[in-house]
Amino acid sequence: MESIPSGFPAMLEIEYPDRDLNRSTTFFRLFTVIPIAVILALVGGSAVHRGAGIYILRSGGIVFLPTVLMLVFCQKYPRWWFDWNLALTKFSARVLAYLALLRDEYPSTEDEQAVHIAIPYPDTVHELNRWLPLVKWFLAIPHYIVLWFLVVAAFCCVIIAWFTILLTSRYPRSLFDFVVGVIRWALRVEVYAFLLTTDRYPPFRISA
Repeated sequence: MESIPSGFPAMLEIEYPDRDLNRSTTFFRLFTVIPIAVILALVGGSAVHRGAGIYILRSGGIVFLPTVLMLVFCQKYPRWWFDWNLALTKFSARVLAYLALLRDEYPSTEDEQAVHIAIPYPDTVHELNRWLPLVKWFLAIPHYIVLWFLVVAAFCCVIIAWFTILLTSRYPRSLFDFVVGVIRWALRVEVYAFLLTTDRYPPFRISA
């Protein structure tokens, strides 16, 4: 699923599990997510730790500051940086969907599964203002404020869904759509302010 409808140049869809969900893995989700969450943490940050004379390298994370510099001074977005950012964003979304009980298949480090994200590679010369990357993170502050409240609401929805799944094996569709919408909103802000693939300001909505 790579096509993007007209509108904001980033798409996220999570397939609704129109079936009975696994109650056992739902009950223990905070524990079953730990192995894949550790892997995500290792590739999602960058640091070097020294202990007992041994250096441990933890590398990865969104390529942000180098991208800012490349866009400002060269008007280029190296394709392999984009591919890495996109792959990490997709992986993070799969782990988040699993943690939020939206899906119960274990997150893959490679396969798309039921979480679909499409972000087009930008034409940096014709589509991006070379100076905006310096201030996009600041311009997105109104979104950070709104998202704080939305994330709290989504967290409450996940708790309600947890009890509902344990009782009925189903994720209420209205709660599912809301949680997915909040993740979609956050993705658009990330694409604008940190992945830097578009200058279009994110809309204030959770719908596609």
